[in-house]
Amino acid sequence: MRIRKPDPLTESNEIYTRIAAVSDALAHPVRIEIYRMILECNRSRVPVRNKDLVEKFPHAQATISQHVRKLTYAGLVTAKNEGPSSYYYANIGVIEKYARELRQIM
Repeated sequence: MRIRKPDPLTESNEIYTRIAAVSDALAHPVRIEIYRMILECNRSRVPVRNKDLVEKFPHAQATISQHVRKLTYAGLVTAKNEGPSSYYYANIGVIEKYARELRQIM
């Protein structure tokens, strides 16, 4: 049996995939504003629901949901369902890791 060494290219691909996903999520000004609002509310220990985002931004509920879905896919936001409401939490570690990995490859 042959033991293979870890493939450095696989690790690079994971980093590039993560950087691309977060960059894509932050590529729209509304998503940056949504992420910032969730982040600020979390710091103040104020819960953020989809309803709160719809009230804050001049967009349809479906549009806000699409933006939040993109942030969630990138790992920047976590959604927790409680009854009929979804509460959103910012994942600070993901943005810090993104910045660190971006500096690493540049």
